[in-house]
Amino acid sequence: MQGVQAAARIQERGHDGRSPLARITTFSVYLFENVMPDPYVFAVMLTFATAILAFSLAPNGSVAHIASAWYSGVFNILTFAFQVVLILVTGYALASAPLVHSVLAKCASLVATARSAVSLTIVIGMIASWINWGFGLVIAGLLAREIAKRVRVDFGWLVAAAYTGFVISTEGLSGSIALSQATPGSALNLAEKMTGHGLPLTETVFARFTLVPVIALFILLPIVFRFTQPSPADSVLVDSERLHAEDQRKQVAKGDGTFGAYLDRAWVLNLLLVAGGSLALGLQWRQKGFGLDINSVIMIFLLLGLVLHWRPVAYVEAIKNAARVTGPMILQYPLYGGIMGIMTATGLAGIISKAFLAFSTARTLPFWTYISSLFITFFVPSGGGHWAIQGPFVLPAAMSLHASLAGTTMAVAIGESVANMIQPFFALPILAIAGISMRRMMGFMLITFIIAFLVFGMSMLFLVPRA
Repeated sequence: MQGVQAAARIQERGHDGRSPLARITTFSVYLFENVMPDPYVFAVMLTFATAILAFSLAPNGSVAHIASAWYSGVFNILTFAFQVVLILVTGYALASAPLVHSVLAKCASLVATARSAVSLTIVIGMIASWINWGFGLVIAGLLAREIAKRVRVDFGWLVAAAYTGFVISTEGLSGSIALSQATPGSALNLAEKMTGHGLPLTETVFARFTLVPVIALFILLPIVFRFTQPSPADSVLVDSERLHAEDQRKQVAKGDGTFGAYLDRAWVLNLLLVAGGSLALGLQWRQKGFGLDINSVIMIFLLLGLVLHWRPVAYVEAIKNAARVTGPMILQYPLYGGIMGIMTATGLAGIISKAFLAFSTARTLPFWTYISSLFITFFVPSGGGHWAIQGPFVLPAAMSLHASLAGTTMAVAIGESVANMIQPFFALPILAIAGISMRRMMGFMLITFIIAFLVFGMSMLFLVPRA
């Protein structure tokens, strides 16, 4: 009954003066709210869909092989899963430090209207996500909360704006595919293994075919998103008092005068740990060369968080608050690991990649690699796992066709970031931070997906040079 009533309201407001884009977005939100399952259920359904496809199409798609591949994949992803959890936890703890939190509050105070709020959120989210995807998710989510305390705005729309910044995450400094190709000796540096040399960031992240669409989206998305604003009748406002109550900082107790309580507040312990961690990080860079991989980013977040929270007990409290956002990811990561295991071991990923490579040329290979990456991301949203599946097929094709290795590599990364706009996996942390359901947000993300799909697609077709 509620769905029928909602549809009737949409029809009644068909001529209410809103832009066509706003009407499309309203209908999209309605569909996602009534059709999309919980992200965990989505992952379960995707698991069975992958198994069925592997059984029907893959060369090694027997029931026993699928079951064995799924079991192995569930546990093979645990190391990477814990790395991602640490990025989110340390990033959240850093963002909740008093200094960083005060900066977010000042940023939130700069806007007075709903439209300016979403534009600012997208801009800051894009900048932060380009620097580091984990930090971008956290910063954007916390900024959305701060703005919602001050401005009357549809919270789903605002949180969607926050997640929109993630669309350029794999094209930035923390993209695992680009970083792995720039890291000598990396297990995922397939370019080095096949050609004898890697791909520096100047040929991937800072190449024209990556920077031009990133800049274009940086301009387009904050503007276009303003015209997707829900009408007052369709808007769902957040309870600002609830947000204030949830964000009330717990005062660190002075303790009971015991030696243990004194150690809990001993800032010198934090500084000693920071000194040791900084030395270890410096030695690592000296031995292997400077680079921002997933481990170094975790270490940087940890060290900065320790400094900004100052006392050990304060940092522990921040970590406790941060850990609550990782629960859904911990539940779903093993499922996606199993899906990746099926895709890899049965040969299903190879079938998808080869289907697009069969009619590619030197000019069109990056574009069709990009399209195939969109499909594969729905089954394998993890960058490293995605590259391990698709890279062994697309790089040899690029070499044989004399296509751009860097362009083909970034096509995989870009396809992942675009598909993530409608794949719920990486949206989980920002939803947990904001305290909103997936269904409410994802309807707005369709607009981001369409715009990013077109902008990056044109770049892959027209800006990638031949080898």
